[in-house]
Amino acid sequence: MPYRMIYDYTKLVLEKVSIDPILFCKELRKANKNLLPSEIEQLKTWLENFTNGRPELKPFLSIVN
Repeated sequence: MPYRMIYDYTKLVLEKVSIDPILFCKELRKANKNLLPSEIEQLKTWLENFTNGRPELKPFLSIVN
């Protein structure tokens, strides 16, 4: 499978906007549109780990589920 930098960029953006739940939700919706299905699966795993200790972001996980 070819490597796409958009996945890494998406994670970087989500990390940076995680201080604002509204922006986080917006960027997560964009990611859901722009990433390939396999990348979305990877993102789900990453989000599970990233949102531990961030209860304000947990509700937005349903966007990629």
